[in-house]
Amino acid sequence: MPSEPFDVGVLSPGSRGHDATVSDAAVVDALVAAEVALVRAYAAVGVAPRGVAEAVSDALGWQGPRAGCRGHGIDADALAAAGVAGGNPVIPLVAPVRDRVPADARAWVHRGATSQDISDTALVLVLARAADAIVVDLDGAVDGLTAFARAHRDVPAAARTLTQHAVPTTVGARAAGWVRGIRRAASRVRAARDALPAQLGGAAGTLSAVVADVGDDTAAALPGAYAAELGLQTPDAPWHTQRWPLTELADAFVQALDALGVVAADVATLGRTEIGELSEPSAGGSSAMPQKANPVASVVIRAAALRAPFLGATVHAAAANAVDERPDGAWHAEWPALRELARLLLGAAHAAGDVARGLTLHPDAVARNLALTGGRIVSERLRGVLVPLIGASRFTELVAADGDLAAHVRALPEAAGLDVDALLDPAGYLGLAPRFADLEEDPA
Repeated sequence: MPSEPFDVGVLSPGSRGHDATVSDAAVVDALVAAEVALVRAYAAVGVAPRGVAEAVSDALGWQGPRAGCRGHGIDADALAAAGVAGGNPVIPLVAPVRDRVPADARAWVHRGATSQDISDTALVLVLARAADAIVVDLDGAVDGLTAFARAHRDVPAAARTLTQHAVPTTVGARAAGWVRGIRRAASRVRAARDALPAQLGGAAGTLSAVVADVGDDTAAALPGAYAAELGLQTPDAPWHTQRWPLTELADAFVQALDALGVVAADVATLGRTEIGELSEPSAGGSSAMPQKANPVASVVIRAAALRAPFLGATVHAAAANAVDERPDGAWHAEWPALRELARLLLGAAHAAGDVARGLTLHPDAVARNLALTGGRIVSERLRGVLVPLIGASRFTELVAADGDLAAHVRALPEAAGLDVDALLDPAGYLGLAPRFADLEEDPA
């Protein structure tokens, strides 16, 4: 009897509707594609008949490079149940794949491969397709936030350090910082995705069975043909225990979630009722408090960003323990960590695009908050002007005194002739903030 779906997103609302590319069904499609591609690779190097490769492709729903097979009829639930005994889904996959192809093609299925070849290649296919969707949404977030930064390039705002008002900045400069973080992360996701290799090493990474079958030169050409069929990179050698393709992609995913987490944290903070400088396009409600307008998109992005480093650490721990020629558990530990990491980023990147395109600035609140300290936000500037006139001790007392700072400054005999209003105007002490809001063209 089929089991009930384990996870439909009840506890992962940020990923709901955005994680089909990393579902169990998608993994099975990729596993089948990895098997079909191997038959096609044998044909490409001139060993298997081309007709056999096409028959296998047709029988199993081959869709081409970088795509999983469709309509093959292999059930994910049944495969998962059968995979318990051997600890991976590939062992029970081979028989139903062979059953679905013509009799004269069955000898070519899984020929010379090992379970890790197929599972690693399938995982890479799934992650590459997830990365395709991720970079589209990251680019969308960049576009939306770039427009926001340009629109508010010169709007003075309170910069905050360690939660407190520091000096003036601009809304545009802050948003441009978000853009640069996301853009850098997106470039790393692209680079890691584009470097993903196929896996083909045989039983212990030597391709001995393939050499015995087709000879050294043809065996040496087979991994490249395999990778080409799948739209992946040709591996320099089997990477059964050299896990850099997965750690590099995991690092890029974590970096992307770091960058999105900063945006979400800032938007959530600046959207607090008592601050009120920003609001998301679609606010969420409360089951008990009808007045609430919760920044739900930022909340789910932050949740993803908080979880991501630990998933990335699992991938690294597995890589560091990839012993012998096939790991005993470390290899298996990567699967759920990488899938969940991709799932989190798929949801967070989509949510970030929505936030970026609909983010609203409330200028009155920005101006109100900027004025909260009565001009003390430009104390750094005042110090440079007044300390030479009144000394450091008197200046410290002046800034610490209650009341209107402008009135205190005007009362100083030493300040006669100074344009106090200009000195205390935050718009006159923005440094290079407006220039930092001018985003350079994205090389990607």
